[in-house]
Amino acid sequence: MTDLRLGLHPYRLPLRRPWRTARGVLHERAGWLVRAACDGAVGCGDCAPLPEAGTETAAAAVQRLQHWCGRAGDGIAGLLAALEAEPGAAPAADCALETALLDLSARRNGLPLRRLLEPKALTRPAVNAMLGAAATLDDARVEAALAAGFRVLKLKLGTAALDQELRRIQAAARLLPAGVTLRLDANGAWDAATAASGIARLAGLPIDCLEEPLAVPDDHALGRLQDAAPFSLALDESLTGRVDLDPCCLPVRRLVLKPAAVGGLRRALRLAARARAAGREVVVTGLVESAAGLWATAHLAAATGSELAHGLATADWLTADLGAPPVIAHGRLDLPDAAGSGFMPFNDLLAAQWP
Repeated sequence: MTDLRLGLHPYRLPLRRPWRTARGVLHERAGWLVRAACDGAVGCGDCAPLPEAGTETAAAAVQRLQHWCGRAGDGIAGLLAALEAEPGAAPAADCALETALLDLSARRNGLPLRRLLEPKALTRPAVNAMLGAAATLDDARVEAALAAGFRVLKLKLGTAALDQELRRIQAAARLLPAGVTLRLDANGAWDAATAASGIARLAGLPIDCLEEPLAVPDDHALGRLQDAAPFSLALDESLTGRVDLDPCCLPVRRLVLKPAAVGGLRRALRLAARARAAGREVVVTGLVESAAGLWATAHLAAATGSELAHGLATADWLTADLGAPPVIAHGRLDLPDAAGSGFMPFNDLLAAQWP
């Protein structure tokens, strides 16, 4: 049996400015870099739990990671099989270990991670710009995103009064050239009446999608809202606990998949395939993770084959990182054909005492 070694490296990464949503405010991202080493090759995964986005707590995550580290003797294939057979209540931890093992496997096989996941994966998936809360949006941020070539600009709702947010959305819409749209995320801020009013008032604006409009995601209410909306509604955090359902039964047009909340790259990819086969739209997003998580999630987005813009342009929100993030050019990720995920930790991490 090959000698698999697993190690954990804790980190804390401050944000450049507060990340405000209806569920709270983030000032930093914290977690563990998971390292899997075998026969001179190394793979990495990122465990950055965020309970408000559908993951476990940090305490549950590290307990699960330590459990897996104690089973390194199972080897790569054994642990990958165990992750499939023994899903638990710590999806971010499971995703991080799986990512490290798949990154390691891709490097050993000379394949980019996306090709290991799906041989017909895309190379340059589109991404949306993340502009933060609509209530605090200024023209300069919109203009900078347009100058950078983004075609979809995302805004968070539910952090201020709806009237205030709608005024800023309308002002932003006036700056957009033809073909550029706004992607909105209410993060479960509204009741059904507020959501219905907001959707009606957004009609006629260049809206790509509205994510998680309801505080209580009742399927009947969501179905009525989707029927009334001239744009897609999406489920994101409220997909937790629904990942094994038939996507045909979901009341909205779009699914937003976060592998750390779903429980891994492979599980998210299977759900994406089922959703697209059922005629649903699929977008992949991260959790404002480190570059280690961002690289892997970018490969997942490419593997889904979805041409929609994915939520992966978040590296510039961090004041520091564990390694260089993927390059974004003209609103698309440039994923290299080199083996593995593309993530390389900075020198101070390379010099750390890994097991």
